[in-house]
Order: sequence, then C-alpha cells, then structure tokens
Amino acid sequence: MRSDDIRTRPWATGSAILACMRIHDSTYVQGMHVVHDGPREAPPLLLIHGSGASGSSWGRVVRALAGRHHVVRVDLPGHGQSPPAASYEVHEQAARLAAALDELGLRPVMVAGHSSGGYIATALAEQRPDLVASLALVSSGPRPDALLPQPVLLRALIAPPLGPLLWRVRSDAMLRRGVTSVCHRPVDVPDDLVAEVRVIGYRTFRTVLSRNNAYIAERSVPERLSALDVPVLVIFGAADPRWDPSSAHLYDTAARARVELLPDVGHFPPLEAPEETGELLLRFAATGR
Repeated sequence: MRSDDIRTRPWATGSAILACMRIHDSTYVQGMHVVHDGPREAPPLLLIHGSGASGSSWGRVVRALAGRHHVVRVDLPGHGQSPPAASYEVHEQAARLAAALDELGLRPVMVAGHSSGGYIATALAEQRPDLVASLALVSSGPRPDALLPQPVLLRALIAPPLGPLLWRVRSDAMLRRGVTSVCHRPVDVPDDLVAEVRVIGYRTFRTVLSRNNAYIAERSVPERLSALDVPVLVIFGAADPRWDPSSAHLYDTAARARVELLPDVGHFPPLEAPEETGELLLRFAATGR
C-alpha cells in the first residue's frame, strides 16, 4: 500500500466461502467482502455501491428486498472491508464481479448499481450477458457533460493541495456532511456507512473517479445500453445535485430502458427514499418494467 493511500483501519483477510449460509451472512469472494441477505433459493439480486461508499449504503433498501430475493452486496476493492486492488478500471471491476458470481454459482442475476456502480453493472452486462438478467441504474450519470458543479466540501476533499490534508483529519461529522451534501432530503447517515467511508484511501478515491469518468467519456452509458438486449430501469432523483436530473431522459434512447424520476430526492435514493427505491426495484424484478 502506498504511504499516501490513507486508510485508518485494517481490512480483514480472505475467507473460504461458507458451505451453508444463514439468512444474513458475509464472506470474501475474489478478494471482495460480500454480504448475503434473504433466502438463498430466492432469485439473486446484486447491489453495487458507488465511488467512496460501500455495500452498507444499500442497507435500508435491503430490508424491502430480502423477503423476496437473495440479495448480494459487495464492497468493491479499496472500499468498505475490501482491500485495495492494482487496477480500478471499470472493465476490470466488472470482470472481478463476474468471477465472483461464477464462484458463487449465481446466474442470471438482476444487477442494481448506485451512481458509478451503475457503470460497473453496465460493463458486467457488456462482458458477460449470460450473467445479467436485468439492470437497474440508480443516479448513474449518463455522460460527462451532465455533471453539475460539485458541492464545495466534496471539491475541497478531492482536489490537491488541500484534499490530502483534509483527508487525514476527516471527522465523523465531516464524513456525514460529505454524504448529505449530495442529498436533497434530510437523512441520518448510518454509523456503519460512516465507518466504512473512512477507510477509503485518498489516492484510491481519486483513481476510481478518474477511471469512472474515462468509461463514460469513451462511450456514454445510454449508447452502451442500446447495444445490449437487457431490460433497464433508470432511477434518478429529480433534485440530484451531482448530475443534471434532466439528463436521465438521455436513457430513453435505449429501447428497453424505463426512467423513473423521484420527486424531492437528490443523488442518494437508497438513503433518501429507501422505500420508494425498494418498491421500484421489486416491481422491476417481478415484471421487467
């Protein structure tokens, strides 16, 4: 690990996949921390978090999903309880998830990605269409020109020379403000999410952001989806402060995509509107619409 990749707690080492998993359990697969909720015989649903977050960011939505689905949450490399990786290219992140699904014997799965997690979900469908039954993209910006000016706190944390200094002294209150700065509704940021956001390294975070931008700059997400034969649900907050909410309709160009705008919701529907988000995902899983 680089000395400037600042982390504040150690990660767990790998673990063998459990032969018999309970309703809620966790393990390590392909070097990533994986959490399982719900009955294992139910249809599988993979949840992918966004940059700087962790699988815990989906926690409030899981409550609605786990009664009908085998819900699988991952901590992507360098996030949450997963150690860093040598590369954060979107296609390589997707390849790791494909290998994890193969190892777990799960296919086909519904895949939902929040923010940049939607890029990895899309790349997974591009690489391994045999693994993906449907895609749900939540607050996933369609192309670079849809990005709005970022909140001041986020800009300060990310950009040098101030960013690396602030990163070392982030308090819980600052981390919570970082999350709420992209929300429109008032939210109570869970303690476990704050703890897992804290361990992300500064260099890792900047690298992930760069690789995500390169993916959508190479080809927009709607263009990529138009080349896939898979049902797509797009969920966008109508008050998203990170991505222009009107850009959600760029996804209308994908023949099998449906767009849902959530009123008075910002960039984080899984925290701001977990019930509405869960209901949309359940309906989409059941009907493909």
